[in-house]
Amino acid sequence: MTIDVQILNALRAAAGGSVSGTELSQSLGVSRAAVWARIEELRSLGYDIEASPHLGYRLLAAPDVLHADDLISRLGPPRVIGRDIRVFQSTTSTNDVVEKLARDGVKEGAVVFAESQTCGRGRLGRKWLSPARKGLWFSVLLRPEMRPTEATRLTVASATALRRALHSQTGLEAEIKWPNDLLIHGRKTAGILTELSAELDRIKYVILGIGVDVNFSPADFPAELRSQATSLKAELGKPVFCPHLAVAILKELDHDYARITAGHFADIAEEWEKHCTTIGRNVTIRVGARQISGRAEALGDEGALLLRTEHGHLERIVGGDVTIEE
Repeated sequence: MTIDVQILNALRAAAGGSVSGTELSQSLGVSRAAVWARIEELRSLGYDIEASPHLGYRLLAAPDVLHADDLISRLGPPRVIGRDIRVFQSTTSTNDVVEKLARDGVKEGAVVFAESQTCGRGRLGRKWLSPARKGLWFSVLLRPEMRPTEATRLTVASATALRRALHSQTGLEAEIKWPNDLLIHGRKTAGILTELSAELDRIKYVILGIGVDVNFSPADFPAELRSQATSLKAELGKPVFCPHLAVAILKELDHDYARITAGHFADIAEEWEKHCTTIGRNVTIRVGARQISGRAEALGDEGALLLRTEHGHLERIVGGDVTIEE
């Protein structure tokens, strides 16, 4: 834990009160001059920290920017997800960064955020628009003990966790569209991209890439996407504070990952089905060159969509491009 995290923890624990420089110096094991230097650095990053000769330091406000130490301070001790957080001003894709971390042997639970991505991507190689300060663009490294056929469970769990976090922070009711989209009033506001490296019978690592359109204005979307996409700000009529939302999402992801590893996927699947717009609908799914039509009946034990085809067969679909028939 860095000194900055410890300082922010102490200031937040004061709950609006002050913490003396002497107290910080003693608890951190550094000089008062070193504490002052770190306070000045935090101020340069946008933290409004009041300093009083008699009372000490008081945190008045934090900036609406992603800062790794701040996110760790807000998150508290996670079980897995968020134990290691890194923030980049810009990168090609956070999935690319996490893939390198995975190959280098970094432990699961590492999270990489980027203020912007130059080559953000969604499913099927589609480009994901991810400009600076307009959303949350991040990826999570996981090393679950499960078979490759069960990896879809992680996408399902991510969708339920993301939906809960959006609701808790905004009050908005997002719906899940199989396999990986979250919609508000029928328009996409978040997506999940799951990539994995696996052997025949085991997963080596999984990368969960998540993008949330947070503070886009309608004009920020390309004209061709304005009828299909929305943002939290557009739906609320006011901006959303990104650090609060980021921490809420990480906490919910950690919660559902713990549920999976404890063998409680059935509970997650039940929650997913309750909020999924695809279940019970007639759909057409394109998987490569193949096109399958039928009724989406349920979620299978391993997270696949169970589709009753127009010929009466029950098909297990683990991915594809879905169109809901009216």
